[in-house]
Amino acid sequence: MTQSEPSSVLPPAPLVLAIQNDPTDPPLLVGEWLAEDGIRIEVIRAFDGEAVPATVPAGVSGILALGGDMGAHDDHVAPWLVDERALLVDAVARGIPVLGLCLGGQLLAAANGGRVTLGPATEIGVVQVQRTVDGFLDPVISQAVPASGADIPAPQWHQDNIVDLPDGAVLLLTNEACPVQGFRLGDTAYGLQLHPEVDVETFASWAHMADAVLARSGRNGDDAASEMRAARHELIRAWRPMARSWGDLVWMRASDGADPFTLPA
Repeated sequence: MTQSEPSSVLPPAPLVLAIQNDPTDPPLLVGEWLAEDGIRIEVIRAFDGEAVPATVPAGVSGILALGGDMGAHDDHVAPWLVDERALLVDAVARGIPVLGLCLGGQLLAAANGGRVTLGPATEIGVVQVQRTVDGFLDPVISQAVPASGADIPAPQWHQDNIVDLPDGAVLLLTNEACPVQGFRLGDTAYGLQLHPEVDVETFASWAHMADAVLARSGRNGDDAASEMRAARHELIRAWRPMARSWGDLVWMRASDGADPFTLPA
């Protein structure tokens, strides 16, 4: 009887649950970059009535909270935000990786004791952000690639700002107009004010909508869309390594062993 060679069994691909708050903002580029590393994305179309779980379902190794045109406490407009904030609290408490983008980052802050308000500055287009000292040391944000000097180009579309971070949160990205551009809560939960997921085509579609944020900014939508087109390669170069580094946290969480993915009925 011959001894068979040991077989190598690959671990199951980890699963990230993406909460889509707006029909125009699916995972886009961030979803593509995570998929490059074998991570699966399950999208909950909350804007279309799909239920958002208030706790992280079994088998989920990461939460991706996406953008939207509502505020972090606009429950009368988007009633699922109650459960989404609860989901983000649960993820932080259990050390499950979170990546919150624009509204998603604001929800992460607000859910965990921070404060979000209408800010004095409205940022639309390609905006430069800088790392703090902690940002240079952070395993995820340190991977973002500047275009020149210390400036990292970032797609932006927001008027609400995080003005107070939750207790224990670490500021990682900043600029003069909006001091909280990125933060970490715990070891694996990240909130960004920017939109690294947005591709040029999606941004151009936003720029042609009648939008209160665009009107308040005083910017010309075509000019902002042109900025995005011109910076397309720099933006991918800047944020793809960051997203994939966050994906490493998802893989580490999955390697702890998780039950098969199930959403509550």
